[in-house]
Amino acid sequence: MFKEIVGATILVADDSEHNREILSEFLELENYRVISAEDGEQALARLRGERVDLALLDVMMPRLTGFELCKSLKSDPETRLIPVVLVTGLSQTEDRIRGIECGADDFLNKPVVREELLARVRSLLRLKQFTDELENAETVLFSLALSIEAKDPYTHGHCDRLSKYSVALAKRLGLKEELCVALRRAGVIHDIGKLAVPEHILLKPGPLSPEEWVTMRQHPVFGERICSPLKSFRHVLPIIRHHHEKLDGSGYPDGLKGGRIPLTARILSAVDVYDALTTDRPYRKALPQEQAFGIMRDEVMLGWWDPAVVKEFKIALTNGAPAAVEHAA
Repeated sequence: MFKEIVGATILVADDSEHNREILSEFLELENYRVISAEDGEQALARLRGERVDLALLDVMMPRLTGFELCKSLKSDPETRLIPVVLVTGLSQTEDRIRGIECGADDFLNKPVVREELLARVRSLLRLKQFTDELENAETVLFSLALSIEAKDPYTHGHCDRLSKYSVALAKRLGLKEELCVALRRAGVIHDIGKLAVPEHILLKPGPLSPEEWVTMRQHPVFGERICSPLKSFRHVLPIIRHHHEKLDGSGYPDGLKGGRIPLTARILSAVDVYDALTTDRPYRKALPQEQAFGIMRDEVMLGWWDPAVVKEFKIALTNGAPAAVEHAA
């Protein structure tokens, strides 16, 4: 059960001073902090300049309409989670549909009824609190994952590269946006299960013993368990668990074969191998791209990696995508 949010900041944007004053009075009596804007561009500047928990936007504003402002907010990763209520005197169905298409979370009709305003505000602020907690949990997981990476100087930047490689390849393959998001997350936290692996195994300079390998091979299972409480990670969990599987069934932890391995896991496997080959390791220098793909082609012939995924990944890199992840060999 969520507690009532105290002192939440609400933006009221309306070109009518009278309307701004009425809405502000209703909200301030409930101890909300209110900031105002008299047109769409001023509202956008305020939303990007300070923390806002909810926005009440008049639809018919100069410079930027409420529709245009809402669409801009929802397309920006920095502001898209701010709940937006469109306040309107328009009653046509097509106007509501347009608002929904712009990403509006709710609507209020003019003249605004105080009780309805406060009920909708409370409901959306509870939702905002929930999404904030999910974001905080994701941030903690990412921090833990990066702490694992930081222990090994040879893996610096590995998680960031895997995220970007994976998303670029997923988009080339035409995967849905939700799976691209899952791969972005999985690129960072795919090895978070190594938190449960003792450091004397994780950082051992020489070959692992058979018993140590048994423990190491459980890290995808540990990672899935760590992340499983987050319902928003439902598409991430199979990637974490299966990114060490091989098409011939010789991978771990479940020995899956062929198409039973999720495509997203096959994508991460391929980019993970490529990144390992093209970065310095204690036992060898980074390999050039063509040599790395030569080794991967040999491993495709052994039945390890998805040949179509490897082929498309090479094409993506050859075509310059993702340029942001190119790194010195």
